[in-house]
Amino acid sequence: MATLSVLDLSPIVQGGSVTQSFRNTLDLARHVERLGYHRFWLAEHHNIPSVASAATSVIIEHVASGTTTIRVGAGGIMLPNHSPLVIAEQFGTLEALHPGRIDLALGRAPGSDQITAQALRRAPQAGDLFPQDVMELMSYFADDPSNAVRAVPGAGLNVPIFILGSSLFGAQLAAHLGLPFAFASHFAPQLLMQAIEIYRARFKPSSQLEKPYLMLGANVVAAESDVEARRLFTSYEQSFVALRRGHPIPVPPPIDGYELPFTAIERAQLESVLAMAIVGGPETVRRRLRDFIATTGADEIIIASQLFEHSARLRSYELAMEAHQS
Repeated sequence: MATLSVLDLSPIVQGGSVTQSFRNTLDLARHVERLGYHRFWLAEHHNIPSVASAATSVIIEHVASGTTTIRVGAGGIMLPNHSPLVIAEQFGTLEALHPGRIDLALGRAPGSDQITAQALRRAPQAGDLFPQDVMELMSYFADDPSNAVRAVPGAGLNVPIFILGSSLFGAQLAAHLGLPFAFASHFAPQLLMQAIEIYRARFKPSSQLEKPYLMLGANVVAAESDVEARRLFTSYEQSFVALRRGHPIPVPPPIDGYELPFTAIERAQLESVLAMAIVGGPETVRRRLRDFIATTGADEIIIASQLFEHSARLRSYELAMEAHQS
C-alpha cells in the first residue's frame, strides 16, 4: 500500500495572521502524526500573500520541535535561490536536532515571480546550474575529503535528498543520481505519466537508493459529502485564479452555490491544472485515490489541502486517511 504524507504551505487566510498560520501548521502536523501520516513537508514560496512558509527551514524546526515521530522536511527548497553550503548547514543543524526525522527535497524553480527572484539575488542562469548545485550539496553531506570547505554541521549526516519536478528534467536528474523523485502532479499533471516512465526506465541505483521511489503530489479535499467538498475546494480555485491573474490573495472563504466568476480561459486552465484533484465525500475520495495509485504505481502520495477553514483541513486529512485504509 502506498504511504500518505502531507504538503503544507502554512496558508494565510483572509482575515487571519501569519502567527495563526504557524499555529495551525503545528496543530495540523500533530493531528496527522496521530493519524499515521509518514511525512510533513513545507514548501518554499516567496511574495505570495497566501503562503507563510517562505523561511522554510525555520518552520521545519517549529514543526519538528512540536512533534515526535513524523518525518519533517522541505518539499521543497528551491536550491538555485541559495548557496548549497548554507542549505547543507541548515539541514545539518535540523538533522542534528532531530536525528532520523529530517528530509530535504530540492527544486530548481524560483518559487516566485521574476521580480521576486531578482530580490532573492537569484542569477538569471541559476536554474541551469541546478544539477551541479545538487551534487555540491550532496558532497557536503557525504563529507567528501576533496572538498576544501566542510559543512559544519552537516558533514557526515544522513539527510535523505529528493528531487522535485513538474517536467521531464527532474525525472531525468533523479534517475541519473539515483534519488527519490517527487512529481508535482497536484499542479502540473500534464507530463505525469511520461515523467514516471522516464524516471523508472533510466534509474541508476545509488548509495541512497537501490530502486526507484516515486512520490506524487495530490490535491485532496475530503468532506462528509461530495457537495460539501466541492464547496470547500472553491477556496483553492479562487486562490489559483487570482495568482494566475497576477494579483495573489490570502486564501478566501469558500463560495456557496458554486458558480465562480471565471472566464472560459480560466476555467480551462483550472480543469487542466487540477485534472487529478481528488475532491469529494469518503467514497469518492476512496475510489479516486485508489485509482490514482493503481494507475501510477506511486510509492507515496503527498497530499495538499489548502482550505480556508482550519477545522475543515483537519477533517479532510482524517477522512483521506480513513478512505485510504478502508
